[in-house]
Amino acid sequence: MTKVGFGAVLAVAEFRAMWSAELLSICGDQLARVALAVLVFQRTGSAALTGLTYALTYGPSLLGGVLLAGVGDRRPRRDVMVAADLARAALVAVIAIPGVPLWVLCALVAVLTALGGPFKAAQQALLPMVLEGERYLVGMALRNVTIQGAQLAGFAGGGALIAALTPSTALALDAVTFLLSALLLVTGVRRRAAVAQAVRPAWLSATGAGIRLIWRDPALRTLVALNWLAGCYIVPEALAAPYAAGIGAGATLVGLLMAADPAGSVVGGVVFGKWVPEHVQVRLLGWLGIAAGLPLVLFAFRPGLVLSVLLLATSGLLATGYNIQGTVSFMRRVPDEHRAQCAGVNSAGLITVQGLGAAAAGALAEVLSPAHTIAVAGAAGAAVAVPIARAWRRAGLEGP
Repeated sequence: MTKVGFGAVLAVAEFRAMWSAELLSICGDQLARVALAVLVFQRTGSAALTGLTYALTYGPSLLGGVLLAGVGDRRPRRDVMVAADLARAALVAVIAIPGVPLWVLCALVAVLTALGGPFKAAQQALLPMVLEGERYLVGMALRNVTIQGAQLAGFAGGGALIAALTPSTALALDAVTFLLSALLLVTGVRRRAAVAQAVRPAWLSATGAGIRLIWRDPALRTLVALNWLAGCYIVPEALAAPYAAGIGAGATLVGLLMAADPAGSVVGGVVFGKWVPEHVQVRLLGWLGIAAGLPLVLFAFRPGLVLSVLLLATSGLLATGYNIQGTVSFMRRVPDEHRAQCAGVNSAGLITVQGLGAAAAGALAEVLSPAHTIAVAGAAGAAVAVPIARAWRRAGLEGP
């Protein structure tokens, strides 16, 4: 059991500001995702286009995370986060204008998603400086609990809100959350100078250095691969609208299905953040990656709504165990002067594989049923996790 509690982490004023800012923007983003999914499915009736649009809320982070993440190693990290928030607020405000053509909406969503890359990279690079020692692991667990809780609220309440409001209104609320996030960061987080480097590399050189650093370290490679299993485990969210339609459910139950995984992750964050010692979590990383896919395999039997929610929540709980500790182990292993760039590569890859997984799921669901597509994704994730678990065991034995 960890000795540091959530209260000790929240006592750190800078972390409270970062935590509150992230919480606000996550709530808005999840509401926007439900709005986009419902809007596109209502317009087109196509599972493929629904999956593609959902993919655009993830996929373009490859550009922002890989090519722009290094800004957080070259500029003050708080400034990078504030600038990204203000730019995203402006973009969402345009997206919220009623009557925007679908192709324009998709293009703007792609740019919006790309800007999330440098924001998250700067944030992840700054957190180990704000929280030291054991507080970092507990703080990451608290972030997971509250972020997943925000996703839960955004997804579960999103369907009901969109039934009462227009999708444009929901998107306008998302723009407001970005503005509030920027305000919290400016007022609550100390501005630190950019990371000192003896020789500041060129932009493309720095980007390549981060990728090489990850590739040459077996432990970092394995942790990245483990994190990227989310490309398979995002499928139930991407197919929530057509799956709900297949069982005769409406927009409100789309949000409920999307909320199931975050609900399980909230429980997982408490369990792994407070009750499971860190050394045990490190040993279990690979096994948890395998186990997270198994509940999804049961969708092959076309479970009803209640069982579907329980299976998705179980998968989310198990995935949380390897997500929290995997991120902590990754960030601790990377030198500070490369931390934002490496965090960007990791996060960009994560969001990109989620986007690709969502798009592929939409296409596959046109051939198979949504339920069978979810089962295939769960089986694929568990199978891919087996060699990852073996590689982590070898890397763990070798040490840093």
